[in-house]
Amino acid sequence: MAQFGKGYAKRSTPSYFMAIVGVSVVLFLLGLLGWIVINANKLGHNFRENVEVQVYLRENVSSKDSATLVQYIASQPYVKSYEYLTKELARQRFIADGGKDWGPVLDKNPLPASVNFKIRSEFANPDSLARIKADLVQNIAVSEVQYNQVLVSSLNNIINEVSLVLLGVVIGISILVIILIDNTIRLAMFSNRFLIKTMQMVGATRWFIAKPMDVRALINGAISGLIAIGGIVLVIFFSEKLIPEIRALRDYTLLGAMFVVIVILGISISFISTHRSVLKYLKMKLDDLY
Repeated sequence: MAQFGKGYAKRSTPSYFMAIVGVSVVLFLLGLLGWIVINANKLGHNFRENVEVQVYLRENVSSKDSATLVQYIASQPYVKSYEYLTKELARQRFIADGGKDWGPVLDKNPLPASVNFKIRSEFANPDSLARIKADLVQNIAVSEVQYNQVLVSSLNNIINEVSLVLLGVVIGISILVIILIDNTIRLAMFSNRFLIKTMQMVGATRWFIAKPMDVRALINGAISGLIAIGGIVLVIFFSEKLIPEIRALRDYTLLGAMFVVIVILGISISFISTHRSVLKYLKMKLDDLY
């Protein structure tokens, strides 16, 4: 039995090694695509949250009404951040942005006070903004609500189109990954077909034959996933070193979830493919193995 075990180890090690390498490469490519999708999603999220809405106040509005309006806007779930701009602050900002001071010409500041706020990404779409505008203009302190409608429509169209394309690519690549990993494992198990059949012929049960190979498949799948994750982390590190700006797109939550999925995918497909291959060779006749 000891000699049999040594022969088994020697014959199995090369195929397991190639299986680990093959699965690692495929999971690595899938992880890179996932990282690109995460960055694209984060970039779209940042673009959406840069949409600004300006709520202009009426002339001579009371301080009570303006304070009530500011409190109302600040309490809304669609507001990410807000700023109350008085008439004087609006004048100073106008001059700071390159505008000319009208002091020598006008006695009165023509710029209105305003409440400017950034929208949360889930509300940065034409329908939601239209409802927000309709709600705010009903306030007695509000004279006008403005936002860049063309920018919002274009931004949402572009993000939706890119999301659909990336979704299609992810689905296609995921199917391809499953097929490639399955074929890699089955090819690795092909070299062990005679060993499986020999163990069956000497009286070993299916469970006795499949158990060590299934356990090894679980271990190999986990190793492949960890190797793929290590490669992805290196790519992210060097990419952020070359382009520091993309560091702002890093999302630890989504990256962590992607790494967990990669490990689970490597373990699951390796186990299922290995177990199927063992059962397949156990059901085959000896002559059919050649």
